[in-house]
Amino acid sequence: MSTSAKADIRLKFMNQKQVKTILDALTPEANALVARRANIKLQEEGLFLILTVEAEDSVALRATLNTYLRWINPIINVMDAVDRS
Repeated sequence: MSTSAKADIRLKFMNQKQVKTILDALTPEANALVARRANIKLQEEGLFLILTVEAEDSVALRATLNTYLRWINPIINVMDAVDRS
């Protein structure tokens, strides 16, 4: 795949547990061997989760970023609900 669009997103979390939980939840999806127009790399760096997306075009980049950010939001909501109970 020749990359023409790339984004590095750094998301900061409150603690290491949140980073690890999100990383564990999303890694299987990022590593799935499915034909797609984008490659995803997830990394942990202290309190940051780094999401790197390399895509064939800007449409694939936007769609992939939207998907991963939409997945992260409910994970955070569940962790918050568990912490409050």
